[in-house]
Amino acid sequence: MPALKPTEFIGEITWIGRVADREAALASAPLDRTELTWDGILGEAHGGVNRPSCSRVAALHARGTEIRNTRQLSVVAAEDLERIGAELGIKAFDPAWIGASLVVRGIPDFSRLPPSSRLQGPSGATLVVDMENRPCNLPVPVIEAAAPGKGKPFRAAAWAKRGVTAWVERPGEIALGDSLQLFIPDQPEWAAYDGQRSKR
Repeated sequence: MPALKPTEFIGEITWIGRVADREAALASAPLDRTELTWDGILGEAHGGVNRPSCSRVAALHARGTEIRNTRQLSVVAAEDLERIGAELGIKAFDPAWIGASLVVRGIPDFSRLPPSSRLQGPSGATLVVDMENRPCNLPVPVIEAAAPGKGKPFRAAAWAKRGVTAWVERPGEIALGDSLQLFIPDQPEWAAYDGQRSKR
């Protein structure tokens, strides 16, 4: 029995983006297609096999420690972007504002996908879901510049709707309109979790 089981959920890639230089701008530029390499999206500033650690793993590593890069891509659900836009009063929320790598439509509760889930495209290109991508302050000035007054409330509006981070397990080409099949780990919830949670 495979440890990763296929599901009936198929997502469609509706947007692809690349951040060429995150120091110059967080916003991603749209692409029609791209190559997924071992480093992530070809030419992507968040790419690389390794990365310096950040505040998200501060309990494990001092900031700047070289660690494996499991945050090569930021993948967001189209449905969640629509919900964020509705909460902020923005008719069409641009995924470029948050530096998104991919926007996918058709997979429910996308931001809460189990870690180690896979998303596989027609070329065989495969992404491994790392974890939920919590909203941060970096997109705030980008959103504010495009939609004045909407930047500051972004984090609250995007809570549990910011998608997931992912890394490339198998390289290959992806393109707009491609389908991504969801595979999930075949394992029960960790039995100790409820007991640990109740002690907090």
